[in-house]
Amino acid sequence: MHLFYVPKLTPTTKSIYLSEDESKHACRVLRLKMNDEVSLLDGVGGVYHARIEEDNPKKCLLQIMAVTQEIKPTHEVHIAIAPTKNMDRIEWFVEKATEIGMTELTLLICDHSERKIVKTERLEKILISAMKQSKRTFIPKLNAVVTFSEFMKQHTQGALAHCEEGEKKSLPTVYKASNYPILIGPEGDFSTKEIAAAKTNGFDFVVLGNTRLRTETAGLYACVQAKMIADA
Repeated sequence: MHLFYVPKLTPTTKSIYLSEDESKHACRVLRLKMNDEVSLLDGVGGVYHARIEEDNPKKCLLQIMAVTQEIKPTHEVHIAIAPTKNMDRIEWFVEKATEIGMTELTLLICDHSERKIVKTERLEKILISAMKQSKRTFIPKLNAVVTFSEFMKQHTQGALAHCEEGEKKSLPTVYKASNYPILIGPEGDFSTKEIAAAKTNGFDFVVLGNTRLRTETAGLYACVQAKMIADA
């Protein structure tokens, strides 16, 4: 059954219009007609079974027929990652991490970041598309872009993967179910200053395999490990 994202839905909603983009997709691209049935996602666990009442490609009206609510995952997978110079690579990461089970995403601006300005509108669309593609019912939370120093003020624990020499642990041995972001630095790695700040702040230093990974690959590796722990 076709899926559509409608964030304003509530369990008491009886009918609702799709956005213009979703209406166009439903009525022109998918060629859905009156009385066709679809499923709606609110992004917070709600799945709504609906029927098309008006197949208007600008304002498609839906009648809600039934609602189910899924339970929110108990384990968080929060990836805080430095945006890459080539945004295609970070967009690929966002899509795949969402499909795997990432629950929260923060873009970090670090000392060695090659990209320090990010427009998140495109990433929001990718999150929605990947949620529908993977049939997830919860959309990952997308936080505002933040500097590394500000992020340290907001979090008192987590894991940080860096390439410098020193003692590191495997992620499965330190991972916690909540309030435990996993930090992935830019291609130039975290700076010595940032690594020291994370250590002072109580962060664990972790190793992601035995090879040097690109930023987006490291992010996905960390996401897979955290999700495997959560599903165990």
